[in-house]
Amino acid sequence: MPVEAQNSADRAKYSHLEAWGRLLAGIAPWLDLNSLEGQEAALQKEYIALAQKCMDSATDPASPDFMNFSAGNQPLVDAAFLAHGILRSPRVLWHGLHGRVQGQIVDALKSSRAVRTPGGGNNWVMFAAMVEIALHYMGEATIEQRLEGCVAKMLACYKGDGAYGDGPNFRFDYYNAFVIHPMLIDVLALLKDKEPRYILTYNEVLSRARRYAAVQERMIAPDGTFPPVGRSLTYRFGALQVLAQMALRSDLPPELKPAQVRCALTSVIRRIIEARGTFDDAGPGLCGYQPSLAEAYISTGSLYLCSVGLLPLGLPREHEFWSGAPEKWTSQKIWSGESLPADKSLSEKL
Repeated sequence: MPVEAQNSADRAKYSHLEAWGRLLAGIAPWLDLNSLEGQEAALQKEYIALAQKCMDSATDPASPDFMNFSAGNQPLVDAAFLAHGILRSPRVLWHGLHGRVQGQIVDALKSSRAVRTPGGGNNWVMFAAMVEIALHYMGEATIEQRLEGCVAKMLACYKGDGAYGDGPNFRFDYYNAFVIHPMLIDVLALLKDKEPRYILTYNEVLSRARRYAAVQERMIAPDGTFPPVGRSLTYRFGALQVLAQMALRSDLPPELKPAQVRCALTSVIRRIIEARGTFDDAGPGLCGYQPSLAEAYISTGSLYLCSVGLLPLGLPREHEFWSGAPEKWTSQKIWSGESLPADKSLSEKL
């Protein structure tokens, strides 16, 4: 795999797990879907076999393709994305694996505990929490400071109207979508079963995520663009993960119809994928090849976080997301002169 980065020699230590973990975090719901037919079913069968084979190679210390789960700080991030993928497709990426491979995965995830979590509660605490909740799902003991403690730090960063700070400060970027909301939802979905005292917290987190999804849908312009604000823009349509995830969950806010979300997300994905240079140069960028947008921590593997924008592929074809007639999204309606109800903040809705 080519590794392009500001310092390729350094990022090459991490880029392969970045690509693998982030890709699985996005395509896992599609791998887990058991209602496909025809050519797509055959394609899914092929990719399930590849994914299961790669799970073995990536976590086997004796394999030349064994990935770095513990050296440096970055592996905690992508161990978490890999764990997220497993939890989004447990039938395929956990229960469908040989016991030997399951043991390798447990050992690999546990080794990421060598990376300490930050004290300030920024989005990195969710990586530790995601690894721990996956280990809990796998029947392993968890470390309270890295699970319940990290969740508490993230919850303490809530700023209002569906948005969390990335640590004590709020930043205009898409880390609420890249990491915070999606991982909080899926960590708490299992944590509330482990500890029922988290049920109310889980419901509150879902309410916040619905509001954030509504905001994300409104940020998609009539031409399929969205504001290029903040760092990590080279994750492309991964910036819309919350909207995609709430569609996957059939848990969109009531003012959003699934079909309009399909049309909005499709417009963004096509705008980015069809841009000249997006694939030919295989390098970073938001709309094509734009290497100057890539921060020092961005490498080729990092870019696979775009796949989390594809989460609705895990919905069956008869779901309203796919079967509903095409519909304008909010900005298209407003900028074409339609009269819609005024937007309201989460506090106003409550």
